[in-house]
Amino acid sequence: MILITGGTGLLGSHLLIELTKKNEDIRALYRSKSRQSIVQHLFQFYYEDKWEDYFNKIQWVKGDILDITELNEAMKDSHIVYHCAALVSFHPKDFDQVMKINREGTANVVNLCLSNKVDKLCYVSSTAAIGGEDDKIIDETHSWKNTPTTSGYSISKYSAEKEVWRGIEEGLNAVMVNPCVILGPGNWNDSSLTLCKTMEKGVRFYPPGANAIVDARDVARIMVQLTDSSISAERYLCIGNNQSFQELMTVIAKELKVKTPKTPVKRWMVNSVRRIFDFASFFTRKKYSVTKETVNSLFSNYAYSADKIKNELNYEFYSLEETVKNAINGRVKEKMKS
Repeated sequence: MILITGGTGLLGSHLLIELTKKNEDIRALYRSKSRQSIVQHLFQFYYEDKWEDYFNKIQWVKGDILDITELNEAMKDSHIVYHCAALVSFHPKDFDQVMKINREGTANVVNLCLSNKVDKLCYVSSTAAIGGEDDKIIDETHSWKNTPTTSGYSISKYSAEKEVWRGIEEGLNAVMVNPCVILGPGNWNDSSLTLCKTMEKGVRFYPPGANAIVDARDVARIMVQLTDSSISAERYLCIGNNQSFQELMTVIAKELKVKTPKTPVKRWMVNSVRRIFDFASFFTRKKYSVTKETVNSLFSNYAYSADKIKNELNYEFYSLEETVKNAINGRVKEKMKS
């Protein structure tokens, strides 16, 4: 039996696509049944008229990684565990919840993998757990640092990784992947896919920074290959393409057939918007996506190396154009909101 936590997320659902190609018993942990419709859409997109044959291979189990009893029940008889469940938020008000889900939830998974004698754990970390420096190529040997500009999400993923390393010290066979921003077919109201929704009507401005993008299909395939291998006690950056935000937004705009962004945005402009949102949130209690951490990321130039995983698995990633095209073609319609 294979257990996947976070099976209804962007990466978890693509992992289900990848694993259902194999003759394996698969159990997926979920919190909200409504999100299963998004996974169903992806199976229809990738498998077309055969989608039900593959979708029905999944045994869905309602549970929460913070509930040890539920998690232990879901993990019964599992020889492989893929831990994808996480909360992605850069808002300071979410810090406690992000730490609880990402660090404490991962500690629960590690502890139960040890007590249930699971053969192997594959944990989904993040480039946020490796950190970065402007204008330098970052690899797995980079030392993470907690600075005044470090996001709470970064702290949570670094702390979660420490739980996995602790499990490895206690005898757990585990491997980790550190993907950058993941793109793929899914709900455009979720996480990184909101960029596609923003671009839909055309955007005039672009942030001057740079970061990396990876295809959800690539991360899922790498996870399966690493788990099927003898590799253990290692972590791997999963980086499809390093590009500027202007390049990324231009590729998306061209695929959507809308105007491409031509004007770089100034930091003071974004900060002004952030302060307006902060003022409004005092009255509305609504948390906005424009935070100090997100502003810093828009003006940073991060680039990562995927040499380790490329050499280890002889792996080639999808191009940026292929990734964007697939994400847009497989869009989940608005009626499937989470």
